[in-house]
Amino acid sequence: MKRRDFLAGSAALIGAPAIAQDQDLDADHTVEVERDITQVVRRNISSFRSLDWRPYFDNLRNGAILVDIDSRALHYWSQDQTIYKLYPSSVPLTEDLTRRGRTKVVRKVDGPSWRPTPSMKKRNPEWPDYVPPGPDNPLGTHALYLSWTYYRIHGTHDTRKIGRRSSNGCIGLYNEHISELFALAKIGTQVLLI
Repeated sequence: MKRRDFLAGSAALIGAPAIAQDQDLDADHTVEVERDITQVVRRNISSFRSLDWRPYFDNLRNGAILVDIDSRALHYWSQDQTIYKLYPSSVPLTEDLTRRGRTKVVRKVDGPSWRPTPSMKKRNPEWPDYVPPGPDNPLGTHALYLSWTYYRIHGTHDTRKIGRRSSNGCIGLYNEHISELFALAKIGTQVLLI
């Protein structure tokens, strides 16, 4: 095989996945596809840039967490403004599972156990009633419980979920990120989901 043939074949292989990803499926299926990184995607812009806390919070008492559902990003600011963190997140599967507004961290659990909500069991009766802490636990290694019943910011062992619409209402982070946020956030940390 000549070098020129090899290069032409390699170029064709590199271009093939991008072509295949843009194919339409039938109307009953919705699929998120990865795009060329040089292409501008407005809905994801904020996930790649830092934000100022002032448009969202009056103060940083107890710190603040902003979750931007559209850009699938979680922002954290410390009370003394010395720490700012930006994490990619998973968000709810559908708009009817999504809750927006102000809440706060009311409980922190290292090694959480998990029980599906009544509505989850209704949609997925085959799911177990209880999952103890460990690698099969959907809440990952740490969980920040919010003042809204059943809503959490938590880790996940399934890293494919991050950056996607994949949860039943909660906000998911990589386990390394929730561990870091868990150490920074306090009971009473302000949380805003937009």
